[in-house]
Amino acid sequence: MGLLWVTMCTLYPCALVGFLWFKDGMSFTQVLGCSFLSCVIMLAYALPACHLGAKTGRSYGSVVKSVFGHKGARVVTFNLVWMFVAWYGLISLFCAESLSGLYDFKLPMIVLAPVFALLMAFNNFWGFKGVANFARYFAAPLLVTWVAYTFFKVTASADPAIFSDPAKISTTAAFVMVANFVLGCGVWGNEQDYWRHSKPSFLTILPPVIIASLIGLCLFPVTGWMVAKMTGITNYAEGTAFMSNYSFGGVPIFCAVVLLASYFAVNDSNLYGSSSSFSHLFRLPHRLAVIILALLGAALAAYLSGMGCAKSLENVASLNCIIMAMPTVILLTEYYIVGPIFKRDTICVEHALTSERKLDYRPAALIALLFGCVVGTITAGVIPGTESLKIGVCSIQGWASGMIVYILLRLFWKKSQPNEEQVAKAPSTVSS
Repeated sequence: MGLLWVTMCTLYPCALVGFLWFKDGMSFTQVLGCSFLSCVIMLAYALPACHLGAKTGRSYGSVVKSVFGHKGARVVTFNLVWMFVAWYGLISLFCAESLSGLYDFKLPMIVLAPVFALLMAFNNFWGFKGVANFARYFAAPLLVTWVAYTFFKVTASADPAIFSDPAKISTTAAFVMVANFVLGCGVWGNEQDYWRHSKPSFLTILPPVIIASLIGLCLFPVTGWMVAKMTGITNYAEGTAFMSNYSFGGVPIFCAVVLLASYFAVNDSNLYGSSSSFSHLFRLPHRLAVIILALLGAALAAYLSGMGCAKSLENVASLNCIIMAMPTVILLTEYYIVGPIFKRDTICVEHALTSERKLDYRPAALIALLFGCVVGTITAGVIPGTESLKIGVCSIQGWASGMIVYILLRLFWKKSQPNEEQVAKAPSTVSS
């Protein structure tokens, strides 16, 4: 499980974002400090989310249905589908950009990115599993080794003055940028699915989650920033080409193999996740669903190519930490806050209720979900016309809004339904 989680959190774009942060004027202290603090905030979400899966032993979809009901679960599933497709298109764009930097392809990104998006669907279409295993046991460890080697090599040759150079932007602005990225790339939403077979102990979950976060969300971007500082490179494609020459001695094939395996495996997971969620909404043959979603991902990759990798990553990451994480935030609120207040474990007893005795407070979960997503999306400034409303860390504002609304609605429901505890014990009174 630890190796799997490290694989999930160590994406090559996490190193490339360091080039962007250097371009924006962040200092080394800001990059390191803000990355670490953002990881701490992310762990405040990730650890309870992972523990929830281990504690209940139930899948993400099952827990969502328990709290959101069938209609609410369909809304959550729809959000999963389009966010997975968004990541699919983004990773396709990054793959095209990285390979273009290594081999100087003449095709424009608007053509090359969709081509990679369609190629990446091959594994899901035929159901091969070799690509994912190759990435987990070979490409991901090699990618971590590559970035770590680059970090130590740059550190040994760097001028010590770069560690104390002044910043060109405020620490507050730097923290907002870093936190939106770290939370956007570090949260998955369905952490329960990965950890539901683990021991229900924070001590079991803590080490791999912390190690994965420190490597992927601290070491990777710091390495990218240091390379950018040393070379002055701020372009993703040029940065990939330099890191390949710097670490692989000018033999791009080694870098290409690692990047292709890593990117293909990530999009293999994205397409698998979207097609699995898609099957809960529409009854279509698996291969037809894969074709539809791959075409949507290719179209989105072409659209994102017009924005560029940097802006696309910012937008998708900002939406991810809102849309994907918001349902889990509501689940955690029910399990760790509302449940203890009402002296019951809603998530565990919900399966005992019959379809005729659905709980009336389920709409509260959907209302809170939508409210939190609206607040987070507006303050993220990713929708045209809302740029002036981009304030603070959008995910934290969305999560807090959703939690507050859900707690208030549940308390209101509690006052209007004084016999909730009796309803929870409905199986003993429901006639056959």
